[in-house]
Amino acid sequence: MEATKTFRGADMIKLTDFERTMWEKPVNEAGSFLSDAELNEKYKAGEQRIVTESNREKIPNFVKALDKPGYMQVRPFYQRRERWDRQRQSQLIESFIMNIPVPPLFLYEKDFNQYEVMDGQQRITSLQSFYAGEYKLTGLDIWKELNGRTYSTLPSQVRSGLDRRSISYIVVLRESTPDEEDAIFLRQTVFARLNTGGVRLEHQEIRNCLFQGPFNNLLIDLSRADDFRDAFGLSRYTKDEEESNAPIKGETLYQKMGDAEIVLRFFALRHVEHYTRGMHGFLDLYMARARSISQEDTHILRCLYLDTLHLAVGLYGDLVFRPFKPETGEWESKGVYRAFYDAVMVGLSDVLDQKEMLLKKRNDVIEATKELFRQNQPGTFTGRGNTKSDIQERIQKYRDMLSSFL
Repeated sequence: MEATKTFRGADMIKLTDFERTMWEKPVNEAGSFLSDAELNEKYKAGEQRIVTESNREKIPNFVKALDKPGYMQVRPFYQRRERWDRQRQSQLIESFIMNIPVPPLFLYEKDFNQYEVMDGQQRITSLQSFYAGEYKLTGLDIWKELNGRTYSTLPSQVRSGLDRRSISYIVVLRESTPDEEDAIFLRQTVFARLNTGGVRLEHQEIRNCLFQGPFNNLLIDLSRADDFRDAFGLSRYTKDEEESNAPIKGETLYQKMGDAEIVLRFFALRHVEHYTRGMHGFLDLYMARARSISQEDTHILRCLYLDTLHLAVGLYGDLVFRPFKPETGEWESKGVYRAFYDAVMVGLSDVLDQKEMLLKKRNDVIEATKELFRQNQPGTFTGRGNTKSDIQERIQKYRDMLSSFL
């Protein structure tokens, strides 16, 4: 099935069947003002209040339960972040042996007796791997005598002591909210609050955990495209990248999943007329609704993004997504700007059917782009303003520039 075409004013936007219906459900907006009586009623009704239960389970029973199909989704919340090394895993085992309190896990009940990990994935996999005999204890400070031991070679009394320990976990129950979309954002809030005490997670890292599915996979896959990696100063993708943990060029953007977020901006801002909740909130909203996307529409969006990116690179070459600086007559040398990327990508995605004509006029397009920066206020295309009207303005100005060639 081909993408459906709809018209917004003079602009033609190509939308998939899924995208044409994704905004039919109204977006829940927080009220600007409630009286004390209304606030009390809202609280009594249990709105935006978490329902939880606490549990404790012996470690061997907990580890065994992980083997049950569908019981627990133990997926790294941020697949690019390095896993705990063997010393840190060993220290967790040592803590259990010594009966040092270990923080509880936080789980979300996605269905009855089916859970996904919100916080504690590293602790779970460390226990699971140790009981499976996958590593030897190393780097222990207190129980140095146990270095080099696996679970099966622990002294019998020590192994029995470990097996007596319990792991505690707190479950956010489905009853917290009946609405699926509200449930997603509730989990997002809990997840963000849980992780404020440790390594700070970026917005896209949290989305990567909560909005799993074909669309999230698409973002990661598209961020590996050669044109994308070249444009944003990242090393080109290799198959062993995820496993080696080797540093790559542009590591900060990569490690924080900024590359996947940049891809997401393109898809979301093609719907800028629905923009709400600020940039991060709107990206959250788009991902929440894109969880139900079909494989067929995912394929269409993949082609749309790659074709648009290829056209952008074909027009601008090494200058792609770099603003022009009228005061110096030079292109920005320090890197690309996301706001300009937004305008270029969204604008070009509308006119892919005329890409050959644009490529023939490449030099004219570059000169017209320079003029675009000369005629507009500094910051228009570099993101100083991030309101809905700011974003719409820069996208529209770029579209208008393109229309002069078409």
